[in-house]
Amino acid sequence: MSEQSTNREIAIKLSSVKKQYKLGQIGGGTLTADLQSWWARRRGKEDPNTKIGQDQRLIGQTFMALNGIDLTVYKGEALGIIGGNGAGKSTMLKLLSRVTAPTEGEIDIYGRITSMLEVGTGFNGELTGRENVYMNGAILGMTKAEIDAKMEDIIEFSEVREFIDTPVKRYSSGMYVKLAFSIAAHLDSEIMIMDEVLAVGDMAFQKKCLDKMREVAKKEGRTVLYVSHNMNTIRQLCDRCVVLEQGKVVFEGNVEEAITIYLNKTDDEFSCLNDLSKRDRPKSSTNKAFMQQIAFLNKTKAVCTRGEFLKIKLDWIAKANLSDVKFRMIVRYRDDSPVGLVQSESLGNFSVDETQITNLEFDTSMLAEGKYFFSIALFQSDEVGNSVILDHVTRACSIEILNNTEDKKILNWEHRWWGSIRFPSLKILNQGFIKDGNH
Repeated sequence: MSEQSTNREIAIKLSSVKKQYKLGQIGGGTLTADLQSWWARRRGKEDPNTKIGQDQRLIGQTFMALNGIDLTVYKGEALGIIGGNGAGKSTMLKLLSRVTAPTEGEIDIYGRITSMLEVGTGFNGELTGRENVYMNGAILGMTKAEIDAKMEDIIEFSEVREFIDTPVKRYSSGMYVKLAFSIAAHLDSEIMIMDEVLAVGDMAFQKKCLDKMREVAKKEGRTVLYVSHNMNTIRQLCDRCVVLEQGKVVFEGNVEEAITIYLNKTDDEFSCLNDLSKRDRPKSSTNKAFMQQIAFLNKTKAVCTRGEFLKIKLDWIAKANLSDVKFRMIVRYRDDSPVGLVQSESLGNFSVDETQITNLEFDTSMLAEGKYFFSIALFQSDEVGNSVILDHVTRACSIEILNNTEDKKILNWEHRWWGSIRFPSLKILNQGFIKDGNH
């Protein structure tokens, strides 16, 4: 621990914290098996009832959501918490918010906490927005006069003034988030805990929330814990970052180092042939088409040099009579930041149950070196130009772009500063000396 850290006031301290959940049917095992498992754990031995190849977080009939967390968070600090799905991020925040208790270990919290763990947490649907503000303030120990003094700021920031006296059960998810964040940001708490609920709000409100969190951390000295899969918001807000993996802290420190470690652990496997038949589809898809497989025809590995043309083969089936079908790919960098969208001309008209093989070509010359993934869709356009999604698969395939010879002569690319589009070099049209003030 650095000397600078030891001189700072502690806001939160976790010591050897574990959280264990029971799997499946409670009490479904035999007494003999339970005693064997207990005795093995007491001696530090392997559980004889754990199946071969079973996840190390599974101990008998239990699951270790958190497995020995030691972490100190300081007052006035904005701490990012990142990790893959199931790493234990939300479980940690629930423990800190006292939604549930740890199985082992100690949690010391110095200050009052407001938290947003999911949309609508802490709200009573039958109460109005205004009444929920009073209820949340009362839970924090504030008097009615103290809440009244903050009420106008809360309403103004939330952008739901017209609906503040409407029962919140009639709010949209976006309105829920706006009011909940406004309450958390303005009521008198020393610690704010945010679990990626801001993704529900619109882009302008997300920026407004990030600005507010920076303000409460830097100017008001409040502590912010922020969980997100969006690495750009982690960069914008956080001073320090923690990476969780399988219920353990695998890194704690510099934000950029944490993001690099996280991305290296979560990169998709790069393959030239991807089976889409068992992939989940979003609710926005009408399922009038079904993409079965996508492949890179001219590659033995999903790697290409910038400027190469990537030949793509798509196998799909029409599930209805379709006209003017088009294909598109949304390109994202490995940290999930958007790069751009590319789409085809019309593929034509198709009859129900007609199987298709569509070959396409993608020009990679505008992509900077790095790792990307493509989310793909078949769609039609309605009479006003809006897309009607026939089938959609996120992270359908991935590709790594390498430098070409010309790139190596210029400079190494920094995605966090320059984005992911590498434009062609500027052309010099003409230049000359200035003589006697004349060009």
